[in-house]
Amino acid sequence: MQSTLQFGRFNFPWRGQGVRARVMGILNVTPDSFSDGGHYQSLEFALSHAEQMIQEGVDIIDIGGESSRPGAPPVSLEDELRRVMPVLYAVRDMGPAISVDTYKPQVMREAIIAGADMINDINGFRAPGAIEAVKDSDCALCIMHMQSDPQHMQLAPLYTNVVEDIINFLRERAEALMAAGIDPRRLCIDPGFGFGKTVEHNYALLKATARLMNALNLPLLAGLSRKSMVGAVTGKPVEQRMAGSVGGALAAVAQGALIVRVHDVAETVDALKVFQAGSPLQR
Repeated sequence: MQSTLQFGRFNFPWRGQGVRARVMGILNVTPDSFSDGGHYQSLEFALSHAEQMIQEGVDIIDIGGESSRPGAPPVSLEDELRRVMPVLYAVRDMGPAISVDTYKPQVMREAIIAGADMINDINGFRAPGAIEAVKDSDCALCIMHMQSDPQHMQLAPLYTNVVEDIINFLRERAEALMAAGIDPRRLCIDPGFGFGKTVEHNYALLKATARLMNALNLPLLAGLSRKSMVGAVTGKPVEQRMAGSVGGALAAVAQGALIVRVHDVAETVDALKVFQAGSPLQR
């Protein structure tokens, strides 16, 4: 049974006694991300934010050069490379593992050459050439579910059974990657909170975290930081969703999630330290 996620230069245990959840800090180098768009566009500011997250205890830094907020327009290949690559080269040797959030095969190729430890694909490696771009590397591959695309995904999300439908999608994508010769130890899954889901869909998936992992025998990344599902429960705007986001991260980790993708690194790191020190379910 798979028990370790191969993560480029790193290996992250995800089954067995004493496994520690990993905190992935978000570094958006975009002008229009829903929560922090434009804050970290310049290389200087991006590096400053990366250094801050490292001081706060981040395990993984996830660099994104294209906003995937609902309604976001696509970004050209040239613009995405121009945004992502200087930051990737600057942070790759700062200590944490480095993930690149992209669905474009050419960005995947360039990121792998530059030393990325994970490719985090909101499109589940469905783009022509995506599997070929990543198959011969040793980086981790995060398969995310998204219904439709960022421009249309929240117009009318519809499922027969949201949990079963997403298990089936993630299984099909994992099997496609493995059929190409990719070691399953490189794979993890992400149900895609907020990507073509209603609030009810999102919480059904959060409650099914353990079920998703067990159905596919793959580690899970949970990314719900500051999203509308948090606002729907708390009634808080984006800038006031830190506490709710930490609560969501703990709910996922309590069911076995290996990675939580967050904006608020320090608060999540502290909460996880206390949670994992005091939990009778410590894995």
